[in-house]
Amino acid sequence: MPKPPRDARQMAEIVAVQALSFLASQPERLARFLAETGIGPSTLRSAAADPQFLIGVLDFLLRDDEAVQAFAAASDLHPTTVAAARQALDDQPFENQPWERDVP
Repeated sequence: MPKPPRDARQMAEIVAVQALSFLASQPERLARFLAETGIGPSTLRSAAADPQFLIGVLDFLLRDDEAVQAFAAASDLHPTTVAAARQALDDQPFENQPWERDVP
């Protein structure tokens, strides 16, 4: 039986968790990330369940082109997939979008 297709948000979460694993395998980058976020190594796993934290992981990675290229190569992804994942995590459902009232 084939697996059901995943939506863009689920795929983005997978990419973000892969990015976190990539950072964890790079001691210097991980140390910089932990210093910037203020998160300790002991709380890293529980923080990974928070979508806002995953956005932060991708934001951190996207600030460094070399890191994005290295992560994409290590994960067998196209580098633009990282930015697309970041966007997908930040997208709100249509019904939650703020509306501006038209002013005559």
